[in-house]
Amino acid sequence: MSETYLVLALTSTFVGVGMLTAVAIGTRQRHRRAAHVLEAQLGSIDYVVDLKQEELNRSLAQRLVLPALNSFGALAKRLTNEDLRNRLDRKLLLAGSPAGWDAERIVTFRFLVGLVLPSLYLTLAVLNGKLDMLAAGGSALVFYVGWFGPPSLLSARASRRREKIQQELPDTMDLLTISVEAGLGFDAAVGQCITNIKGTLADELSRVMQEMQLGVARSQAFRNLDTRTDVEELKSFVLAMIQADQFGISVSRVLRAQAAQLRVRRRQRAEEKAMKLPVKLIFPLILCVMPSLFVVVIGPGVVRIAQNLFTAF
Repeated sequence: MSETYLVLALTSTFVGVGMLTAVAIGTRQRHRRAAHVLEAQLGSIDYVVDLKQEELNRSLAQRLVLPALNSFGALAKRLTNEDLRNRLDRKLLLAGSPAGWDAERIVTFRFLVGLVLPSLYLTLAVLNGKLDMLAAGGSALVFYVGWFGPPSLLSARASRRREKIQQELPDTMDLLTISVEAGLGFDAAVGQCITNIKGTLADELSRVMQEMQLGVARSQAFRNLDTRTDVEELKSFVLAMIQADQFGISVSRVLRAQAAQLRVRRRQRAEEKAMKLPVKLIFPLILCVMPSLFVVVIGPGVVRIAQNLFTAF
């Protein structure tokens, strides 16, 4: 009985080893076949990468300065509180995530230019005995530019981007409404808007379509759009589209109502800017136009009066 068990164990062992060997050989053959197909399509590639030479071919700034700045940025980012980092990330998102900008580099710039550079200059001025009002004022100016400059630039960029989206939204909504009422599906209508209208809003809609193609739900993709833009008119459109998707409301009716509402808001913004114009013109009028007008109108009379007075005496 034990011999039977021994024979069965040896047989099963040899069978298992043979099956594993066959699977390994088959996998290797498939890999070789795929490599042969790839080589037949691309040709023979004989390219050896010399990592040391690649590293030496880089500039001094890329090999030394940038890693040092990245290390300092990581340290400075750890020293800053989470709320500040979240505000910077939010501003970067609203600014469109510009290339070359991230929270770590901004924090590095603020610490180096806003704190380290003025402190070093003031320290050298005190040690050399040359501390005066000019040095203190220059250090204060550098601190202000270095510390408050990057957030101000991000805020201005986000504001310009928001204004561009507000300007492009009514025309995009009209084209989207016409496309849907002509019989296209919503996704195809968005594709028509992306193709025919170029701009910031078209890029955001293209990103929405990419997220939906990757499997993100339409409502979540529109919520992400609202998070990236923070435009009041677009927020209303996103809310209407989410409700239409959830409750099964006709998309064409929602788009038609949104297009009419956007046209009304655009007219209201134009009227608001027109009403603010006289107030904005008061200070240039008083400071620039009125003095020159007084000189032109009253100047000859003043000169004539002065001449008469001097001749009389």
